[in-house]
Amino acid sequence: MLATPRIGTVGTIAALLHQGGSALLRGLLPASCALCAASGELLCPACAAQFFGAEAAIVRCPRCANPLPDTDQGQLCGACRVEPPAFDVTLVAADYAMPLDQLVLQLKFGHRLALAPLFARLLRDAVLQQPGFTLPALLCPVPLGPRRLAERGYNQALEIARPLARSLGVALHPRLARRVHETAAQSSVAPEQRLHNIAGAFAIPDAALVQGRHIGVVDDVMTSGRTLNELAATLKRHGAAQVSNLVFARTPPH
Repeated sequence: MLATPRIGTVGTIAALLHQGGSALLRGLLPASCALCAASGELLCPACAAQFFGAEAAIVRCPRCANPLPDTDQGQLCGACRVEPPAFDVTLVAADYAMPLDQLVLQLKFGHRLALAPLFARLLRDAVLQQPGFTLPALLCPVPLGPRRLAERGYNQALEIARPLARSLGVALHPRLARRVHETAAQSSVAPEQRLHNIAGAFAIPDAALVQGRHIGVVDDVMTSGRTLNELAATLKRHGAAQVSNLVFARTPPH
């Protein structure tokens, strides 16, 4: 069932902000910059400019989002030319590097769910600033297996996807894909074993939702890209016309 924007608490807070109640809310819900600890906002203007502003932007491969020389604007990287992945586009907000990696770890393992809307806002900005990019018809968070979901208590990809879907005006289907095999975390697996580790991990319960459509896959971090590639290949086998990765952070190649 497709998600719809919720009213109630969220709507009430939005109304208060619209009516000029932001100062009151800041007093009731104090915040500090997640990067520099300056008071007032979850991401202060100085840190936003330093890590997500125009000067922080780099040229990336449009397929896998790995960094490229400035002269290669719009070109595929060598790896994507030699072995094209199943996904078509990858858009990211930043590199997975200090200090931003600590924010991802706080969301993923530290239960700091307040970071998810921030990630979604920064990712939305990256998506809307991408020239010529057509928004997906449907967003799909990378699913966790039942065991890992029970251990963590939430899926960080879904927590990012919810506000991202609302801000982009794109439908969200939280269970479009299902993880049918519990796998070891890719970060804990040797690089040469990652393809085997993730093979056959996903299923699409309702292929009719996928057929002929542009699917946006949402995740917190892209490292080797094996997980996203396996999910994209599964979506393509069920008829997806295009698969775009919308990921908060990209691990630079070593």
